[in-house]
Amino acid sequence: KNKIIDILSENIEQLDKEEIAAALEIPKKTDMGDFAFPCFKLAKVFRKAPNMIAEELTAQINEKGYDIFDKVVNVGAYINFFLAKEAFAKEIMNTVDTPDFGQGTEGEGKTVCIDYSSPNVAKNFHVGHLRTTIIGNSLYKIYSKLGYHVERINHLGDWGTQFGKLIVAYKKWGSKEAVEENGIDELMKIYVKFHQEAEKDDSLNDQAREWFVKMEQGDEEALSIWQWFKDISLVEYKRIYKLLGMDFDHFTGESFYRDKTHEVVEKLQEKDLLVESEGAHIVPLDDYDMAPCLIMKKDGSSIYATRDLAALLYRKRTYNFDKCIYVTGLEQKVIELLGYDWYQNLVHVPYGLVSMEGGKLSTRNGNVIYAEQILHEAIEKIHEIINEKNPDLPNKEEVSRQVGIGAILFNDLYNQRIKDVIFNWDKILNFDGETGPYVQYTYARCASVFRKVGAVELPAEIDYSVLTDDATMNLLKDLTRFPEVIKEAADKYEPFMIARFAVSVAQHFNKFYHETKILAEEDEEKKKGYLALLTLAKKVLETCIDLLGFTA
Repeated sequence: KNKIIDILSENIEQLDKEEIAAALEIPKKTDMGDFAFPCFKLAKVFRKAPNMIAEELTAQINEKGYDIFDKVVNVGAYINFFLAKEAFAKEIMNTVDTPDFGQGTEGEGKTVCIDYSSPNVAKNFHVGHLRTTIIGNSLYKIYSKLGYHVERINHLGDWGTQFGKLIVAYKKWGSKEAVEENGIDELMKIYVKFHQEAEKDDSLNDQAREWFVKMEQGDEEALSIWQWFKDISLVEYKRIYKLLGMDFDHFTGESFYRDKTHEVVEKLQEKDLLVESEGAHIVPLDDYDMAPCLIMKKDGSSIYATRDLAALLYRKRTYNFDKCIYVTGLEQKVIELLGYDWYQNLVHVPYGLVSMEGGKLSTRNGNVIYAEQILHEAIEKIHEIINEKNPDLPNKEEVSRQVGIGAILFNDLYNQRIKDVIFNWDKILNFDGETGPYVQYTYARCASVFRKVGAVELPAEIDYSVLTDDATMNLLKDLTRFPEVIKEAADKYEPFMIARFAVSVAQHFNKFYHETKILAEEDEEKKKGYLALLTLAKKVLETCIDLLGFTA
């Protein structure tokens, strides 16, 4: 593409390379060439009809005889370029066949903090938490691939009035034995009961606030109950992260910043940004059409926004990030008002909701679908398919886990993150659709070819003329896009670009596989050429699967 842009630039002095690049197209049909350049934009410059301009430029390019083209033809107002396939195949194969293909260097020496997952302690890890966890983990892998040092932060919701409510609930309706036996389920049960009872008796809310103030003031009993609830929750969360094959560098939740909020309050006071309102302290944001940011409640206790601001100041000081990616709202504006120029490096990554077909999710009344439930169900369903189709598979349990988890992750990442995700088992577990199992199946198909042919010594130089049919060329063209796709996924914080690319490679690979009949090929030179391409397709698919967070 860049070579064609250079050639067009040599022949059209009136346009710069950016304008040429923006106009260059890939024709929908392969019989129209590999690239096409429309000349409509040049009509004003040359004061001629676009098709006349295209005809003259085509003749000019052909006269110079560039060796990268098989032919250059004029079709109406377009110049259509047909690449010299053998030279193209050689160049692409040599580009893709490097150890660091797709690896970027733009992140070298730079740090990115990614704040994701962040479940609320003492509540089950529900299906809604899966989205932030899956998106965050994929972004961590994408940024690492581009050379960034990434700090993975799990900003647990482990502080706040809800713990006052839990302590009240535990003291009134809970027991040590029940919590030890049933863990987080028991905490959820008494939390739901608190809300039901508080609707009838509002004084329970006052008691909850009192217990939270005790926590903030360092009351020993309040803190030991809170710590116990937190430890129980972390055991559960870590089990789910292990199932997902994920980890974090820091589990520094809101409580970690509770002794750091005074700095936020002092800085806001210094800048005259803090205003008293009905006994509470806020930063008014009316000038920006935003709701006020509550910093301190009437009773002097802090709120999550204060702790989020303290977290940002701490992270900048500790990790000196070049970029901090997290799900945020008003806090970014307050950092800007405090006069920190790095507010521009705080990136808000919003995402859509998750629902099962036929209903939304909610925590308070207990009508909730747990993440672990969904993950185990996916694994079980894959296990059933394996028992039906391949009952003698030796490592059934492990494959069920890899395919089941992969199916859930891929389903989440296949659409833009802002779109809602709907769970539909038939769609998620389909081995023929645009799904995780389909991509994994394609990778497994690559691997099985190598198992069947055994150890083949691939020559240093292959016969590139065997890689010039349409199916092979389309696969080659797709593979070469990989570095560009990774870069764009990072720039736009959109892992779905990797997922879509993986499906495209899988589709092109399967077409190539059907049309070339690698295993039945008797011509050894051809077979070696196909196997060399197969090696590269397998490597790119494996990297895509890894960047999406599951296993090939």
